[in-house]
Amino acid sequence: MPSLRSSAIALLCSQLFSSAVSISLAKPPQECPADSPLSCQGSSEDTCCFNTPGGLLLLTQFWDTDPVTGPADSWTIHGLWPDNCDGTYESNCDPSREYSNISAIIEGHGKTELLNDLNTFWKDYEGDDESFWEHEWNKHGTCISTMEVDCYPEYTPQEEVVDYFQKTVDLFKQVNTYQVLADAGIVPDESKEYDLSQIQEAISAQHGQEVIVNCKSGELNELWYFWHVKGSAQTGEYVSTTPAGASSSCPDSGIKYVPKK
Repeated sequence: MPSLRSSAIALLCSQLFSSAVSISLAKPPQECPADSPLSCQGSSEDTCCFNTPGGLLLLTQFWDTDPVTGPADSWTIHGLWPDNCDGTYESNCDPSREYSNISAIIEGHGKTELLNDLNTFWKDYEGDDESFWEHEWNKHGTCISTMEVDCYPEYTPQEEVVDYFQKTVDLFKQVNTYQVLADAGIVPDESKEYDLSQIQEAISAQHGQEVIVNCKSGELNELWYFWHVKGSAQTGEYVSTTPAGASSSCPDSGIKYVPKK
């Protein structure tokens, strides 16, 4: 039988561990009304439930082959960007929330799985993933109005940073570009060539709208998905929409989808 002293110590350790975990876990952002207006389609003074001016959110992805980044059967993440609904955008909106320790922030919030996803799917072609993540948060994440500090009733430092990366990864897994293209018979191949219309048809069948398809020297290289959001970027409803601003840079035909070697 354990002694009273050992039992007390065990109980104290358990309480301390539970307390530490509760401190590290992020609390939910402000709850938004069900009738919150759709970003870019309405107006609201509540910038915690209405993304403005960056009401159009873009998920951008890479297919890197030289050098190769990420798994051979997956695209990788470029970033999640707020756009001013017209192809223009703001950047580096809050220098006081620019960070150079993204891994430590995510670890500090107990998000081990999220960090694993970043290390797998959010890759820098030069090999400096940490600097890449820092750049994307500092330039784009700080410009998402619903992720400002005041939007968290019980704010835990840097929880909006964790929310930014978690939402980006969730959207990335939701669209699953590699699988969507493969299901349509569009697979990496050294000799095959594809039409832009084939790629758009496959993507729009799943996403609901066309995307921007970018090429580098005639090779498929990048995709941009677009959404309006009803509510906050963290927990709101994402409604797919048409691209704004730039158009696809790929040719109409003869597009190569080169395998990752």
